[in-house]
Amino acid sequence: MDKYQLIESYLIKFLQNEVFKTGLKKVVLGISGGIDSAVVAVLAKKAFGKEILGIMMPSSNSSQNSLDDALLLCEKFDIKYEKISIEPLLKAYFIGIEASNLRIGNFSARARMCILYDLSAKHNALVMGTSNKSELLLGYGTLFGDLASALNPIGDLYKTEIFEFARHLGVPEAIISKPPSADLWEGQSDEDDLGFSYATIDKALEDFVDKRMNEDEMLNAGHQKKLVDLIKNKIYKNQFKRKPPIIAKINDRSIGHDFLYSRDIKL
Repeated sequence: MDKYQLIESYLIKFLQNEVFKTGLKKVVLGISGGIDSAVVAVLAKKAFGKEILGIMMPSSNSSQNSLDDALLLCEKFDIKYEKISIEPLLKAYFIGIEASNLRIGNFSARARMCILYDLSAKHNALVMGTSNKSELLLGYGTLFGDLASALNPIGDLYKTEIFEFARHLGVPEAIISKPPSADLWEGQSDEDDLGFSYATIDKALEDFVDKRMNEDEMLNAGHQKKLVDLIKNKIYKNQFKRKPPIIAKINDRSIGHDFLYSRDIKL
């Protein structure tokens, strides 16, 4: 059994165990037409069959190609889906306001997550996360937006692994081969934003995080100084995005400090 067959088997069982122990049987997730949500959608389909609902949430800034790719994925894997435009929410909030692409993008990501959590309540389902390890380490996502979820099966897979895993799962080539983009505004590109390709970034992240190389070791390994500085800065600066809100400790048993019982504890 090869690497990605093992990962597939493990993640399907992981999803089933984590969802069923809550007493729920259904999941809901946003399907953007991008590779990360495609991988999660296929895994969820394999884990839960018909008990998965995919939500496409376009705006006027969304690419038609992305919507077409999302539809293609749902048709290929027989995934039930709904389309809900977030454009009315954007227009209602930003009416008469001049806002940057960043503000509109962040608001869009949070509006989409609000919709997913509302639908999770409607359908008694858990919200699935679609952020990969590269994005989580770099903080490349919107807090309480696309970074939010109840359960994330791909958060320990680097972006370059996601590409390989997607091909293993049979994700349509149109989704795999297009440049990575959060599709938050026209022409937006992940790699343009970051300044490096994911192949270059992921190798540096692996050396810094998994192999625990220090700066000198990374430079000796051939990583550019600019890249080393970038990932160090983003990892430390965005640590708050990877943690629950920090609670000031006052009493003896403080949530997040020393009250760390697993929710799986049995009385």
